[in-house]
Amino acid sequence: MASSYASSFIYIILMLIASFGLVLGCYESIISFGDSLTDTGNLIRLSKSNSHVASSVPPYGETFFHHPTGRFSDGRLVIDFIAESMGFPLIPPYAGVMKNMTSNRNSIRGVNFAVAGATAVDISFLQKRGVKNPATNVSLGTELEWFKQMLPILCNSPTSCREFLGNSLVLMGEIGGNDYNHPFSQGKPREEVQTYVPEVVKAIGLAIHELIELGAQTLIVPGNLPIGCSASYLTNFKNSNKNEYDSETGCINWLNNFAEYHNQLLQEEIHRIRELHPQANVIYADYYNAAMQIYKSPKKFGFTSTIVACCGGGGPYNYDSLAICGSPLSNVCNNPSSYVSWDGVHLTEAAYRLIAKGLLQGPYAIPRMNELCSFDGLSKGKSDQ
Repeated sequence: MASSYASSFIYIILMLIASFGLVLGCYESIISFGDSLTDTGNLIRLSKSNSHVASSVPPYGETFFHHPTGRFSDGRLVIDFIAESMGFPLIPPYAGVMKNMTSNRNSIRGVNFAVAGATAVDISFLQKRGVKNPATNVSLGTELEWFKQMLPILCNSPTSCREFLGNSLVLMGEIGGNDYNHPFSQGKPREEVQTYVPEVVKAIGLAIHELIELGAQTLIVPGNLPIGCSASYLTNFKNSNKNEYDSETGCINWLNNFAEYHNQLLQEEIHRIRELHPQANVIYADYYNAAMQIYKSPKKFGFTSTIVACCGGGGPYNYDSLAICGSPLSNVCNNPSSYVSWDGVHLTEAAYRLIAKGLLQGPYAIPRMNELCSFDGLSKGKSDQ
């Protein structure tokens, strides 16, 4: 009888592990860089006044955390689902870790350096072209400097630091989207913004190269999302020419073509880096097609709205830059999990969960991540942060 109980207990434990998709023993920590698609609370901690940061007020965070955490969504982001699949606690923001240095280095399972609004290129690149960053002056280079300054806290010698980074999963964003969001929103023509793409990709490539030189062995490099399906872009570039829209999705064709151009150059850069560093696993995360599967077949995935924002200031796409989500004039939908777009710029937890699933379980990671590690599922559990 005791043996039967023991067998049942072991079976239950194994089933719980499978249902939560724990990835045991593959990596020891997660190091993350990026912008608002990955920021888990840096911008609100770095800003002098939270009143200027939308993610610091409700309804941000309402679905999972039940309060704002600094994430630009109603709940968890892709990085959160990756951490959960590895059996880790949610990865803390760099600014939060630095304010609470009581943690033992052995207890730190990762740090997130991503800052909402951050760009891949240095802010001076955009300033020279008359483009302002209204959110922050942080770039990927800044985040990388923070990481290097923090390394002595995470490890205690050059050898142990290389070992630490080699045993970490490094998430490179998404980064680069704001390098185009800012100029497009400020009226720069597409022909000019397209000339930025090689420099943006170069900045991402240099950061990847430096991290590999420091000891990184496994890096996930996301591409750009289909920005032509974003409620903010659909509002800003709304016109009566039906030929500019995809009849199946309602997205703007030329903007999605622009995103694909960025992704093409990024994949070429990744290929070059793989040839320079054959010992490293540099994984291209195909955010574009992971998201497009939802836009093309929303009902298949349980969505009733794709290009209209759940939270916003009204209009055909429920987006108004003068009445953004969280402002007194904004409104919010009753069921965010049935929406793809959260606030017209960022996605809902439900959409991020599907994108994460496409990366962790294939086929939207090149090479496939489940060939390097076993990712069995994604948690729908309760908030712990």
